[in-house]
Amino acid sequence: MLKILTDLIGALLGLIIALPVLVIAMILILIFDRQNPIFIQARLGKSKHIFQIIKLRTMKNNQITPLGNILRKTGIDEIPQLLNILFLQMSFVGPRPLTQADIERLGWNDTYHATRWNSRPGITGLAQLSPICHKKMSWFLDQKYTNCQNILLDLKIILSSIAVLFVGKKKAVQWMHSNRNHAGTR
Repeated sequence: MLKILTDLIGALLGLIIALPVLVIAMILILIFDRQNPIFIQARLGKSKHIFQIIKLRTMKNNQITPLGNILRKTGIDEIPQLLNILFLQMSFVGPRPLTQADIERLGWNDTYHATRWNSRPGITGLAQLSPICHKKMSWFLDQKYTNCQNILLDLKIILSSIAVLFVGKKKAVQWMHSNRNHAGTR
């Protein structure tokens, strides 16, 4: 319950603070990419319930646009997901929500992988902070988070994710994994 309340308050404050940046980004997408700035896609959330994830559009004709590249690197494209948090479909921290096609491609559509959907998906998570991008590592880290989640771990993941923007992923990941005992990530 504390996590839900924290998510709701954080998402509401985040939307209020980020609103000017969001509006400017949407206008720039309209001007430069000449397309709807909002991207909506079906994803699987907690208990595999389907919901519509909301993001800023960063691609055109299956290619990342120059503006989209900037939006992705800064995380600005993720700001609309704060609405998904307010709708209780997502959390700040948790396994990333996947499409049905992703689940099938990864081979995670069986009972062995079912525990991944025991928690709400997140905007960021342990797997997103991993220096290794592989389905086995993602699965391991998603399971680790699902089994060890707590408010201190969430805070460390959020701060590490923000640090990526300023110091790069390598240094943020090093900080995330230092003093692991304090965050419950043994």
